[in-house]
Amino acid sequence: MTDPTISAVIAVLAGFVLAGLLAVPYIAASYRRRGELGLWQVLLVFGFLVYTMSLWTYTLLPVPETTTAWCAEHAAGHLQPRPFRFLADIRREQAGTGVRAVLRNPAVQQAVFNVALFVPLGMFVRHLFRRSFPATVAIGCAVSLFIEGTQLTGVWFLFECPYRLADVDDLLTNTLGAAVGFGLAPLLRLLPGNEPSAPPGVPRPVTARRRLLGMAVDVVSVVLLGTTVALVTTLLLGEPDTVVTALIGTLLPALLLLFVIPVAGNGASFGQRIVLLRPAGPDGGKPAPWRMAVRFLAGSGGYFTLLTLAEAVNGGFELVANLLFFVSGVLAIRPQGHQGLSGLIAGLRVVDVRAREVGNAGP
Repeated sequence: MTDPTISAVIAVLAGFVLAGLLAVPYIAASYRRRGELGLWQVLLVFGFLVYTMSLWTYTLLPVPETTTAWCAEHAAGHLQPRPFRFLADIRREQAGTGVRAVLRNPAVQQAVFNVALFVPLGMFVRHLFRRSFPATVAIGCAVSLFIEGTQLTGVWFLFECPYRLADVDDLLTNTLGAAVGFGLAPLLRLLPGNEPSAPPGVPRPVTARRRLLGMAVDVVSVVLLGTTVALVTTLLLGEPDTVVTALIGTLLPALLLLFVIPVAGNGASFGQRIVLLRPAGPDGGKPAPWRMAVRFLAGSGGYFTLLTLAEAVNGGFELVANLLFFVSGVLAIRPQGHQGLSGLIAGLRVVDVRAREVGNAGP
């Protein structure tokens, strides 16, 4: 496997990790800024994360063994401070005439690569972050300056000596690339679903995808919170016994996110709040506490309760938990109201939170 291939694989994997960490905040922000979660918009944001990781791998990799002997051998030549030296390099490297000879010139290829490397940055900054031309150019220059500084200082003095060349021409060509990217950014508007289907405050239909997304956020949030609490407890107090681990790592986070938050708020679980959904009782308002307790036990709360029992007593509850999880997912897709098993048992509907706000609006 070549070094560029290794860098690309690392960039994609790191992009997935970063996307996982930022998924819940991004979903919440998208629903509040756009009113919905557009598929192409999600792919663009994921592309931006992978691109960011690509810049990171390009800056750091490959990493040699920066031993004292290696540093002594490569002590000079880590900074090129002369602007436009690449023009002299092009003339020196040029062999032959014609377009093909120019395209085969290593110095030309390097300059074009440095411009192209920052074109996506300019496109993303303008399209995703709505920045002006001066701001886009300034951001491109700042990112390039940070990269060159990282290379000049040996990753900000983490390594014994620098192992990459810091070149002022890279700063110039990278900044030019960001400016070119700003000009090409309107091409991203051609992607379908670029604009939201309605203003953010207008209610959207309760779809199966939206219900499943809210449920997934609930499950992931409980697992992340439980893992964090268990880790902190272990670091502070030592390894707890199995029952305590099950309680603090599974049941308590589930109670907080899936029952306490709904009872204290409008009835929506943490995941439902992220995707702007809420349960509605028979009168259309906030469900009674007993209905929310039933919903908790018949839905994700019951799933985590059974997992807690399985971990604490090994009584075969895991199979029942998985069955409950599967049935809840199927009933969130069908029937048409997407109530889920817990909604059907507790007698609840699922509605867009903005529908109540519109309905209660004055003349």
